[in-house]
Amino acid sequence: MEDLLDPLKNPVTYAAPFFLLTIVIEMAALKWLDHDDNVTGYALKDARASISMGVLSLFFLTAFKIVTFFAFIAVFTYLAPFQLPTDTWWYWVLVVLGVDLGYYWHHRFSHRVRIAWAGHQAHHSSEFMNFGTALRQKWNPWFEFFFWLPLPFLGFAPWTLYVAFGVNLIFQFYVHTELVDKLWRPVEYVFNTPSHHRVHHGSDPEYLDKNYGGMLIVWDRLFRSFAEEKQRPTYGLTKKVDTYNLLKLQYGDYVEIARDVRSARGWRTKWGYVFGPPGWTPADQAAPEPAVLPRR
Repeated sequence: MEDLLDPLKNPVTYAAPFFLLTIVIEMAALKWLDHDDNVTGYALKDARASISMGVLSLFFLTAFKIVTFFAFIAVFTYLAPFQLPTDTWWYWVLVVLGVDLGYYWHHRFSHRVRIAWAGHQAHHSSEFMNFGTALRQKWNPWFEFFFWLPLPFLGFAPWTLYVAFGVNLIFQFYVHTELVDKLWRPVEYVFNTPSHHRVHHGSDPEYLDKNYGGMLIVWDRLFRSFAEEKQRPTYGLTKKVDTYNLLKLQYGDYVEIARDVRSARGWRTKWGYVFGPPGWTPADQAAPEPAVLPRR
């Protein structure tokens, strides 16, 4: 546990200064270098909200580590049929791939189930696409536990999951920008890139619920959730977010769920408001033939 909570053994600790440096470089590039006039750039209030969310998310991620660590240890120690050696190169390739696949399914779940979307939507609430937006992290990571649980059962040491996830987070920071165009085609085919992730943050109908991958985009290609960037996305949610209040950004959707559940008639409807897709309504209240499910 001491090693797990030691910031000097967390790869994100060493990356943090480079995150800040990258933000400064991006801001300088937006100001002094030639670029597309349509880029969103930075807004002080928006960037301040994003960075504040990122700083406070460290507390919730630490709590997540503590809560889940003992469960992972129990599964790894008593249920895993074997334990993989952590001192081989192939182990680290496999654990990074395993965490990234778990991230894909958790990410997809977070967009398609309302109670999970209520926590994740905070990351999508910015109408700007920049490295500051990458720090706009959710404070409610609890559903990730279920998608990581198979890994200790398959013999992956629990502490290595957190290291691999740290690497995953570092990689994802650098796909939040409009200043990088499409990369070399083989890179675009295999890896998540700024172009792919701009699509993911788009609220345009053709971009909704696409490109869930963390480090690799091959999961989206394999599981049919991929969309190519064809025009500049409109960033943010499909509903207008007129607040920079961190509590409202993080917990406002939970309040809406509670309100819908309280007013719903029947348990089936109540469960639908919680576990249905975002934007779900009972059949007798649904608008006739909606063009796009208003998930956000």
